[in-house]
Amino acid sequence: MNEKFFDLKKEKQDRMINASMKAFAFAGYTHASTDDIVRDAGVSKGLLFHYFGSKLGLYEFLYDYASKFEQLEMSSCIGKDETDFFVIREQMLRAQTNVMKNYPYLPLFLDRADREEEEEAAKAVGSMVIARAEQMRMRMQNADGKGFRPEADMGMISRMLNGAFRIAMTDALRLDDIPGEYYKECRAYLDMMRALSCNEDAEEDGNPAEDEPGPEEDASFAAARGISEV
Repeated sequence: MNEKFFDLKKEKQDRMINASMKAFAFAGYTHASTDDIVRDAGVSKGLLFHYFGSKLGLYEFLYDYASKFEQLEMSSCIGKDETDFFVIREQMLRAQTNVMKNYPYLPLFLDRADREEEEEAAKAVGSMVIARAEQMRMRMQNADGKGFRPEADMGMISRMLNGAFRIAMTDALRLDDIPGEYYKECRAYLDMMRALSCNEDAEEDGNPAEDEPGPEEDASFAAARGISEV
């Protein structure tokens, strides 16, 4: 990747990044069209390849940029001492929704890339996919399952939530209020799963306050905007 990309105005960088994430998120690596990307970004194909060299170079850059941006936001939203599974998941959701204010397709792009089957693309980002998975595992390592009913399994609940969130995200991307609608629906899934999997006493003790605000614009965004310096 040509480092001079970061010399472009931020607005132009983001147009290229968002257009690229959208194409790869919905079509996957093989079927993502660079013609669609340059059209949506309002740039020439020559300019795109000047900065990224190839479609694969663009894909590698996007995964690196997106995963770092995501983790920076996660670091600012997730309490290091938190142990409640559902509170941690809500904090991760809040971070993800904050990210979508700048890059609406970023979470869906990462999710699709993590499951990419095209060999060249999967190999190119393979080490980053493993690193991101480990970072996510560490985000959840303090979750102790306290208050869970004996038959409730955190791993299975996580997989169910991930699937539900993926569908909610895809649906939200068709709406104007993407972060707000996505957060609202996913928060409902979290509350429902808590009610189904925890004892009543645990629900009362650990459930986030009902009037807790949704995703906010805050200083973490300013920090995240400097990710190109990482």
